Amino acid sequence: MSLFVLGDTHLSLGVPAKPMDIFGGWENYMNLIEQNWRRLIRPEDTIVLAGDISWGMTLEEARADFAFLHDLPGTKIILKGNHDYWWNSMKKMNEFFAANGFDSLHILHNNCYAYEGYGLCGTRGWVNVPGETNARGESLDPSLGGDAKVLLREEQRLRVSLQAAQKEGLKPIAFLHYPPIYWNNRNELIVKTLHDFGVTDCYYGHLHGAQTHARAEKNTVDGITYHLIASDYLQFIPEKIL
Repeated sequence: MSLFVLGDTHLSLGVPAKPMDIFGGWENYMNLIEQNWRRLIRPEDTIVLAGDISWGMTLEEARADFAFLHDLPGTKIILKGNHDYWWNSMKKMNEFFAANGFDSLHILHNNCYAYEGYGLCGTRGWVNVPGETNARGESLDPSLGGDAKVLLREEQRLRVSLQAAQKEGLKPIAFLHYPPIYWNNRNELIVKTLHDFGVTDCYYGHLHGAQTHARAEKNTVDGITYHLIASDYLQFIPEKIL
């Protein structure tokens, strides 16, 4: 068995008005994803899909994209991206997958998945919000409004996921959609939580385009190695990590 990761598939089979191949570097991207996936991934393998899965606005609109993923080999573990508007409660998503026979798709949300002694943990993450002074974020300025609340909620979801791995005695690997560090911007709240649970590898997507990729953190910083796995950066090739 092997473990792979890929971010930002941006599938649009159910909403053809949202093709990514109008952007440079995304030409023929869905065919490339399928070809590379089938070449590398076997039925016994697992792949984490790190957000921005489908342009569908609802579960029903995303059905064709889920069917596309389900038909590909391997177990798929899915976390939320900022464009996953179809995202719903865990109960509704699991019921939808079960009703449609998508039993190879699994949601990463306030939980973790065991893999060969590792705990696959994660959440969407969020943009950095200035003003936090500790790992729990109690001193965030209320005047900062919605972004501060979302960041605190995402940090809590990451913490719950990492606690689940810790409880099972698993070594955590973190998967996020938003980068914890980008260029000269560091999300201290998320980074501190990663350190609190001994995370040594963090995989993230969200960032697109050559100039943005060049500014992305892809090195080891204070004991954590950050990996950019946005699909256009990986040239639509799932990355094997274990």
